[in-house]
Amino acid sequence: MSRSERLLDLLNVLRRHRRPVSGQVLAEEMGVSLRTLYRDIASLQSQGATIEGEAGVGYVLKPGFMLPPLMFTPEEIEALVLGSRWVADRADPRMRDAALAALGRISAVLPPDLRDEMDTSALLVVPGEPFPADRVDPALLRKAIRTERRLKLCYRDEAGSASERVVWPFALAFFDRVRLLIAWCELRGDFRSFRTDRIVEAEVMEARYPTRRQALMKTWREAHERSRSGDGC
Repeated sequence: MSRSERLLDLLNVLRRHRRPVSGQVLAEEMGVSLRTLYRDIASLQSQGATIEGEAGVGYVLKPGFMLPPLMFTPEEIEALVLGSRWVADRADPRMRDAALAALGRISAVLPPDLRDEMDTSALLVVPGEPFPADRVDPALLRKAIRTERRLKLCYRDEAGSASERVVWPFALAFFDRVRLLIAWCELRGDFRSFRTDRIVEAEVMEARYPTRRQALMKTWREAHERSRSGDGC
């Protein structure tokens, strides 16, 4: 393991501990000597990590420290490039531009060897069939999800029948040929998914929905797992 990879692992270990943890425990988790651990902590502190504590007392990482891009491994660089290329090809224009802009920012601060890894990545995304055109800006749907707001929809099903819904949106799912808005539907009293290209109109309402997005996601996943296993029959 390279030193940069070891420092990355140490940061991840520290993030898992909310309370001060002794150097001995950290050294055992990392599989290094106490001397190496103290040296690595000093290195992270010199790079801006707010690690409070001292030998014999314990250490805790304060929130807010962002890992310098030079700490990325080649595999992590490839994952970032591949993911950004997929978003650029399969997401809406705003997400495409955001993905390319993020990749450009990362590239700008990488050391030369890792920048070369990014520029010469051989992981390619093959262009797929174009998505059906959305009538509603997907950015509006993402805003409703982020702010946990009710969403008023005019929706047409496969047969073309229109209905009005008030939903609690909490996720967008990207498939090869369609995008789905996943939400709790007040009309049906259950979870429903809506193809974004069949949403005719959408309005973000002022009222928040009465639960947290993470809780909705958790309940939906549990229901989905029960359905797949046959327990929901």
